[in-house]
Amino acid sequence: MSEAVAARDAALQGRADALDAADPLAAVRDRFVLDDTVYLDGNSLGALPTAVLPRLSDVVTREWGELRIRSWEESGWWTAPERIGDRIAPLVGAAPGQVVVGDSTSVNVFKALVAAVRMAPADRTEILVDAATFPTDGYIAASAARLTGHTVRAVDAAEIADAAGDRTAVALVNHVDYRTGRLHDLSAVTAALHAAGALAVWDLCHSAGALPVALDADGVDLAVGCTYKYLNGGPGAPAYLYVRRELQPRFDSPLPGWNSHADPFGMAPQYAPADGAPRGRVGTPEILSLLALDAALDVWDGVAVADVRAKSLALTDFFLDCVAALVPYGRAEPITPADHAERGSQVSLRCAGAGEVMRELTARGIVGDYRRPDVLRFGFTPLYTRYADALRAARVLADVLAGGPDTTVAAGTADAGDTAGTAHAARPTAVPQETETLDVPEGTT
Repeated sequence: MSEAVAARDAALQGRADALDAADPLAAVRDRFVLDDTVYLDGNSLGALPTAVLPRLSDVVTREWGELRIRSWEESGWWTAPERIGDRIAPLVGAAPGQVVVGDSTSVNVFKALVAAVRMAPADRTEILVDAATFPTDGYIAASAARLTGHTVRAVDAAEIADAAGDRTAVALVNHVDYRTGRLHDLSAVTAALHAAGALAVWDLCHSAGALPVALDADGVDLAVGCTYKYLNGGPGAPAYLYVRRELQPRFDSPLPGWNSHADPFGMAPQYAPADGAPRGRVGTPEILSLLALDAALDVWDGVAVADVRAKSLALTDFFLDCVAALVPYGRAEPITPADHAERGSQVSLRCAGAGEVMRELTARGIVGDYRRPDVLRFGFTPLYTRYADALRAARVLADVLAGGPDTTVAAGTADAGDTAGTAHAARPTAVPQETETLDVPEGTT
């Protein structure tokens, strides 16, 4: 390390120490099961909260093992989807009674889109989607269009507000772009869609739990999100569905199930929807994963989302500064917006040989993920990520890209899927890569 780089590194270390010492969320880190790994993949799968294991042990041994069927009433299993929905509601700016938890995000996107189309006037036959949307959203939008006789029009996310016209029924918009970390203006886009007479469905998978969301205040019609990222609900944790209170009487679910019936145990042959949030339910709730999520949400006790957002921006600012100071020039280019108003809680870097670079980072204890062909993603979860972690990640990234010890990475190296026979092919370390779906935890191999 040159003297100049060493001086910059020392200055960054002092800055990290000062920021960590002043962090109002520092004590929250103790609510998670963590090790010496720098875990920067919370935008794919959040860390395990300490409260989950004892809660699940009680659910399995006592509620299921001893009470058995009685737990549907005595342990509150039956009302868990709405009760846990009301715990998530403050994190997305919603009043109680508008969020229900259950099913995967993919299923809830389908419910929301088809229901929105059914609410729209018959002459509005267009569904707008972000051209760079997470693939599952696009697939489901296309399926919903085929089922309803509508068409899908894909436009750049920045153009959705202007693209809505008199034939637009609904727009499906990602609050934060999963690849670049770009944050879109939920309030302004929703207002523009409403001005055009269209409904807004928002995907909150990469924003809820990382930054403030104001669904009620911004007049959002419907929203969906997963709970295994920044909400730390665990792999395969159930998703949630928000339906604005004023629209609930008109919410016509394309998946009516016995669990959303007004009288579920009446076993009537004709469907009569329940009132309120339960209208979004379908089948029997996923009790084990629901109650794991319930325990995971305990980490939010006493935590202000405004503090989370402030730390998220400070963390990502600091990491970008570390990368600029330490990483060899031209080897990693940020594609996440510098503007705070346009940034989520991740930093994405364009980097040649991203798959192999991430493989080496993971082997050295820095866990992020990558998206083909050349994007490194680092997700910063303010509840447990330290500034020292951000600095350590940048140091190791700099060493890897500079050709430091134990690395074969070079500019232009192919992604992991093309590295059979290389020095890393036999390494057992699993590297998060391009396999994410909305109903399978991101970042799995």
